[in-house]
Amino acid sequence: MTALTLSTAGAATLRADALVVGVAKGAKGPVVAPGAEAVDKAVDGKLATVLETLGASGAEGEVTKLPAPAGLKVPVVIAVGLGSVPEKDAAFDAEALRRAAGCASRALAGSKKAGFALPVASVEDAEAVAEGALLGAYAFTAYQGGENKLAAKDKKNGNGPKSPLAEVALLGTKPRDKAFKAAAERAVAVVEEINRARDLINTPPNDLYPESFAAVATAAGKEHGIKVQVLDEKALVKGGFGGLLGVGQGSTHGPRLVKLAYTHPKAEKTLALVGKGITYDSGGISLKPAGHNETMKCDMSGAAAVFATVVAAARLGLQVNVTGWLALAENMPSGNATRPGDVLRMYSGKTVEVLNTDAEGRLVLADALTRACEENPDAIVDVATLTGAMVLALGHRTFGIMANDDAFRTSIHEIAEEVGEASWPMPLPADLRKGMDSPTADIANMGERMGGGLVAGLFLQEFVGEGIAWAHLDIAGPAFHEGAPYGYTPKGGTGSAVRTLVKLAERTAAGDLG
Repeated sequence: MTALTLSTAGAATLRADALVVGVAKGAKGPVVAPGAEAVDKAVDGKLATVLETLGASGAEGEVTKLPAPAGLKVPVVIAVGLGSVPEKDAAFDAEALRRAAGCASRALAGSKKAGFALPVASVEDAEAVAEGALLGAYAFTAYQGGENKLAAKDKKNGNGPKSPLAEVALLGTKPRDKAFKAAAERAVAVVEEINRARDLINTPPNDLYPESFAAVATAAGKEHGIKVQVLDEKALVKGGFGGLLGVGQGSTHGPRLVKLAYTHPKAEKTLALVGKGITYDSGGISLKPAGHNETMKCDMSGAAAVFATVVAAARLGLQVNVTGWLALAENMPSGNATRPGDVLRMYSGKTVEVLNTDAEGRLVLADALTRACEENPDAIVDVATLTGAMVLALGHRTFGIMANDDAFRTSIHEIAEEVGEASWPMPLPADLRKGMDSPTADIANMGERMGGGLVAGLFLQEFVGEGIAWAHLDIAGPAFHEGAPYGYTPKGGTGSAVRTLVKLAERTAAGDLG
């Protein structure tokens, strides 16, 4: 991953491939942001005029490259848009800094080192810039080049994919200050785990399936002192995990339930996280139509987010117990696959009539939720790319939050907004529950089509233990980005919800959630 350093050099004396400065959108044109004083001085206070001549406005996501003026040790200056100038005495929004830094990092692909002189008015600002720069530098290249002679030739000729920016030097900080050091270390740990989640999401399904995912989790557990338990098919049969078995029985790759337990000797609270881990979703017998299968390797994004969060909690040494449950299965059609009309007996003992095998995520989550609740955590959150209905409701950049406790739902929403992850609180209307009544089983896995995302939440709620605060994050929209990169968001897996879950764990450790 890209290295991060807190630089003691000034913008004028830094030796690097480029210097990144900020420019904001003012009422009468671009306005140079704090941090760019050395560059502005080198052009006699006319940097804003130069940038405007080059077409810059300061709008968010805008990147303008210009030769460095005399007096600087770098050859190139990159001015990145921060959006509108803040109101008087207000600082730039942390998310604006995060996105601007991400844009700059992407523009600097192929470079060895860049100095980031964006406006840093606080430790929180420095952390936001660090996160954005490191997230923006991400690239998934595991399947590119290698021993391929044509790819090697392309790389030699400068035509192949560029390597990510190698080093981010953060300017305007206090390198010897404990708070700044801690912020930098936190940014590195969290972003490395987000990028681990991104790598998993982007890995082709012929290489990432339940068993191989479980092996990755086991290896990470050994590295970071996390206790890992893997239930294979035999253990799942013995335990009566009918949801996981029913979804996974159509594949040659059997299902797994993975438990990751990070514990702290002084912890007073336990947070349980449950992730949907459908490593490939064909829809099963209820096969998805053409055009809907190509990105279904991302249907394990919830499990990737949970896995990354538990490892991040361990790396940060948070004073809270965090248990992650990865409900892993591959949903495939075959002569052995679950059929519409089949009835599954879940781990909880409830029976479920399967009306649509493409509503499989709720089945594996139901088993994992029941098992997680047996350990009586103080709170439980499940994360899943669960429904297309949530994408229709909230679009591709916002995830929905449902909960059995309004205060808990509000807390998670506030945390998500604070860390820069767009989210929206959603209801669990009781009247929608009747649509899942089954004449054959205790409940059906489908209900009314309208409000389908809420129906899925109501289904999951049936498997949550009495008196346990629970929230459901439907990340179907933001988990996988199919368009062009923007800000610090790459094409492909995004690592959605990791920042929210890590901050939730930190708040729980601090006792801020009651």
